[in-house]
Amino acid sequence: MFGLFSKNRMSPQDAVSGSKDGTITVIDVREHGEVAASGKAAGALHIPLIRLRDMADSRHPDFQNTLNTSGKIAVYCATGARSMSAARTLRQLGYGDVHNIGGLGHWVRAGGALEAL
Repeated sequence: MFGLFSKNRMSPQDAVSGSKDGTITVIDVREHGEVAASGKAAGALHIPLIRLRDMADSRHPDFQNTLNTSGKIAVYCATGARSMSAARTLRQLGYGDVHNIGGLGHWVRAGGALEAL
């Protein structure tokens, strides 16, 4: 369902599986308060949408150096709307294999574990 937001389809189940085997980088783009209240996908990077453009740009001093700039990326938020914007931003920055997997609930229903921030 949320694969429609991205060039290539990726289900939340595929994101969970890829995250576990290290082939997919998962990014939570929700605000700090949201993540503090509910936790985040296990192993996911937390980069709030408002900071994504800076933290995902390898030329910026705030670049998140644990972000794989050439691999598969799955983004999520609370419902899928902000992650759609995040996927578009990442593509504008040159990331080629970016997927919106929807919201945190989709991750959990796909069997994904949660962890505290």
